[in-house]
Amino acid sequence: MHSTIAAPSSRALELARTLIRMNTVSANSNLALIHFIRDELAGLGVASRLTFNADKTKANLFATLGEGKPAGIILSGHTDTVPWDGQAWTADPLDPVVRDGKLFGRGSADMKSFIAMAVAHAERFLHSAPPFAIHFAFSYDEEVGCFGVRHLIADMRDAGIEPLACIIGEPTSMVPAIAHKGVYRYRCCVRGKEAHSSLTPQSVNAIEMAARVIGKLRDMAEGFERDEPRYEGFDVPYSTASVGQFHGGIADNVVPRDAEFRYEFRDLPTADARAMQAELVAHAQSLEPAMRRVAPEAGFRFETICEIPSFLGAPGDSVTRLAQRLAGETRTTQVAFGTEAGIFKNAGIATVVCGPGSIVQAHQPDEYVTLEQLGRCEAFMHGLAGTRELG
Repeated sequence: MHSTIAAPSSRALELARTLIRMNTVSANSNLALIHFIRDELAGLGVASRLTFNADKTKANLFATLGEGKPAGIILSGHTDTVPWDGQAWTADPLDPVVRDGKLFGRGSADMKSFIAMAVAHAERFLHSAPPFAIHFAFSYDEEVGCFGVRHLIADMRDAGIEPLACIIGEPTSMVPAIAHKGVYRYRCCVRGKEAHSSLTPQSVNAIEMAARVIGKLRDMAEGFERDEPRYEGFDVPYSTASVGQFHGGIADNVVPRDAEFRYEFRDLPTADARAMQAELVAHAQSLEPAMRRVAPEAGFRFETICEIPSFLGAPGDSVTRLAQRLAGETRTTQVAFGTEAGIFKNAGIATVVCGPGSIVQAHQPDEYVTLEQLGRCEAFMHGLAGTRELG
């Protein structure tokens, strides 16, 4: 079906390589990349709106190509990448090379190539047929909790911009994705009372109390697997819960005063992760009276790490049909990974996820995207520039 797709243009490919060279691991600033794109757009007479994090080290960029046209379609991507510490790369992750029909480098698949493809077509969007505007929305800190995009959407709303739809270019092999699970992560801090291990009745063992809550979490996970209605199309067609980290204790003969664990829920689009969290918190609170009879200060404290809502579009949505047409696809898919799609959808913006590359390569050593996928994405952009109507 796609055998005639041409390789990407040299301009788009070089833009992708330029963005990959910029180290935008989530722990770092992304301002060099944001300022680069801002300046590229300024050269075309397009102004950018920047929204910053608290210490002004990171920014989102929002730009409208086609001022005066009805608010149209957002092309959205995140600018941050995951680190590569300890991974067995065969080349420098920040020195993108093309080899064997693939572009290698951190962020090549996830998801700087999509951003580069969009920016490479900015002039075409400005001077082409769509009767609606094209918006660029490039965010920070997606990889660590989708934090930046919330400020971007709030600023967009404050400016009175009401887009018709959003296309998020996460790597879906250019097959439009219409659903993914949510990702809700929390930290539980347990305060007990220390004592010599020969005097356990005078103590509250924080590790043991944490274990009781973890046991409840495991019971919930088994319940999802046993009882939850299946949502076919996902690799795991039910919600999941798991512990990712645990810390506690200082010595074998000291009853631990403190313990901490981190855990997550990945909820189906038809489930409610906040209700899951409330159930777990209620169980922890039921343990506190007995703990406080020994030590009034004992108890549990929960902190939110991130809450990335699930996403559920529909095959019949206009933006889904548009993405299928532009990608040359009759299929849709569901993805296992979280994206910003649920946040855009919850803001009232019809959304689809469709971009070049595969999530199988994302976050991996020697991350790559094929030139065939980049060519398909470029054809997608060409088609969007010639679109007369949504859907």
